[in-house]
Amino acid sequence: MTGGPAGGLKEAATGQPGRSDGGLNPAAIGRVARLHLVDRYSYTWLVWGVLMFAFAVNLVIFAVLPLTQPEGNYTGGLITIYLFLLVIGVQSATKFLPFALTLGVSRRTYYVGTVALVVGLCALYSVVLTVLWWIEGLTNGWGLQLHFFRVPWILDGPWYQVLLTNFVLLSVVFLFGLWSGLIYRRFGLVGAVVFFAALTLLLVGAAILITWAGAWPQAGRFLVDLNIVDASLLVALVAVVAEMTKAATRNPGRGLHHARPVRPGRAP
Repeated sequence: MTGGPAGGLKEAATGQPGRSDGGLNPAAIGRVARLHLVDRYSYTWLVWGVLMFAFAVNLVIFAVLPLTQPEGNYTGGLITIYLFLLVIGVQSATKFLPFALTLGVSRRTYYVGTVALVVGLCALYSVVLTVLWWIEGLTNGWGLQLHFFRVPWILDGPWYQVLLTNFVLLSVVFLFGLWSGLIYRRFGLVGAVVFFAALTLLLVGAAILITWAGAWPQAGRFLVDLNIVDASLLVALVAVVAEMTKAATRNPGRGLHHARPVRPGRAP
């Protein structure tokens, strides 16, 4: 038996050659997640190392500078963890995918295993961020009235609201990075440029439509009246609908769906 996550992944991929990708193998999904954790530093230590470095820099800066706002200093430094997850999402679509395909793993299995891993990590990370948010409030901003983990309106309210918002935002940011990486992997640079151009045109078109209808006051009122729990659920719903649309439009015979299994005893 081949050792390590790669060996287990190969066993899952070649144990039933020719099996349709319609039924996902839970063992293969779990081993895809383990395959990613070969590079555990990117998914764990590096994420928190970058965030803690940004936090330490902000702590030093605002320990030296005088208080500029009566309600405290808001840094915006928490965005570093979201940007880092975006980068990891793009990387996860390119770094291990070629290796997994040589082991006969379908792209769908790779995608589901990757999402399963990151959703679990995002759940854990949201708990840690919520604990740090609570400590920050308990210590009056680390004794400096510094608001690093507390963001007005977005991460403000009861703890369960902050927990939900952290989880949804972390997951959606990673998924967007993963989708972007898959588009680049499948269609190349031109496809990625077209995708982001279409996304930009969609946003600009929506803004033009609202302007033409004179509906900015209504749109502003909707956003003001929208609480963060409703906003988090709305973002999560959009992500779920996008996933369902992506699954419904798959062509099982091409592209992102099925990789030829590796026969035992033969080189991939």
